[in-house]
Amino acid sequence: MDTNTEVNFDGLGLAAPLLQAILETGYTTPTPIQAKAIPLALAGGDLMAGAQTGTGKTAAFALPVLQKLLPFASTSTSPAKHPIRALVLTPTRELAIQVEESVKVYAKHTPLSSLVVYGGVDIKTQTPQLKKGVEVLVATPGRLLDHIEQKTLSLSQVQILVLDEADRMLDMGFMPDLKRILALLPKQRQNMMFSATFSNDIKKLADEFLTNPTLIEVARSNASNENITQQAYSVSATSKQAFLVQLLKQAQTDQVIVFTKTKLTASRLARALQKENISADAIHGDKSQKERIEALDAFKAGKVMALVATDVAARGLDITDLPMVINYEIPSAPEDYVHRIGRTGRAGASGIAISLISEDEEKYFVEIEKLMKKTIVRQIAQVESSHSAGSRNTSTEDKKPRSTSASTHVSRPKRTTADAWFNKPYEPTAVIDKASTKTMTSQSRKTPVAALLGGLKQRS
Repeated sequence: MDTNTEVNFDGLGLAAPLLQAILETGYTTPTPIQAKAIPLALAGGDLMAGAQTGTGKTAAFALPVLQKLLPFASTSTSPAKHPIRALVLTPTRELAIQVEESVKVYAKHTPLSSLVVYGGVDIKTQTPQLKKGVEVLVATPGRLLDHIEQKTLSLSQVQILVLDEADRMLDMGFMPDLKRILALLPKQRQNMMFSATFSNDIKKLADEFLTNPTLIEVARSNASNENITQQAYSVSATSKQAFLVQLLKQAQTDQVIVFTKTKLTASRLARALQKENISADAIHGDKSQKERIEALDAFKAGKVMALVATDVAARGLDITDLPMVINYEIPSAPEDYVHRIGRTGRAGASGIAISLISEDEEKYFVEIEKLMKKTIVRQIAQVESSHSAGSRNTSTEDKKPRSTSASTHVSRPKRTTADAWFNKPYEPTAVIDKASTKTMTSQSRKTPVAALLGGLKQRS
């Protein structure tokens, strides 16, 4: 197919029920990855696809998967008529939820059913729907293996396997789980792998799991979106938090994702922003699924301005028209930077990506520039005094205990007692007067206690 010629969805060979669903979503023209991937996937061969995040990868595999399963669609209520025929594996719960939501949208005019299973919730809540039968299952690897061990599902009739965000699966250590899952699948199947980057590890994964795949890329490997304006500020670690507050208060937007490297920093930073009267919440792996969904919904609804997120939690986030991301901490893996800034500037919209670079993070940013083959001029952060005084740096405190400075120490008045004698300073006495000793002894004698009560016999 000549990708230089603009095509419409109805020119990709998709069935009428799918085209109707696409039309109802408001899309008429496929994105480049969709225009390339859909015809190849419909042809039945294995596919290895790479594209910048936010370019429509989900529809690029969801539409051909549904098209190929249409001949098996059934309105019967028998579970036997609805075996799992397509399996989509994703690295995070958020991404799994969003993928399955898209599948539901595209399949709404067909009898095909779908389900998402992920960890962090009671597995028993997912079992009833599995027993009814679903054609398309979207899952995270760990929870899928839980269901397999409990024999609540079977993969014996899977015809299509999709690995979404394959590079992140490797980063998160899912290779052993993937191998266990693939060993349970039929050998005769179609495989599709989608990834934002094509590292050497991804190519090794493709060699192991794909059979003569067709390679497609719609953007330069590891390239950042040209719609994104990238800015970098050199700032000391101790001034980062103050400068972030300054940026957020001056920002001409109500939606910003702030990226951190650790869960602890994300939580502390969100609380610090709240104290500065900035509506903020954190989203990371230690949060329950309910908490993460609530935080994301509040952010999408505009109730929260700053969503502080770790890389793993943010990988599956899909925020329409997100105008800005801020790298509060620079990732040590250059690919993570590409994923982070890819949250903005999606679907042709413009976006801003700001990075706060401390001295010890400069080496990480240099590697990022090498990956992108692009130099980003560093600006010197001008921290306003109103923010710099007394501001506590979150990332620094993760490593160092808080110290008490003279400016924050409050002296407390000493307590006094009713008897002035107790408030006198201690004065050692070298010689004790025998007369005074005799007086003290006589005063200290008490009435004898009966022997039965533990008293001593008084001498006559």
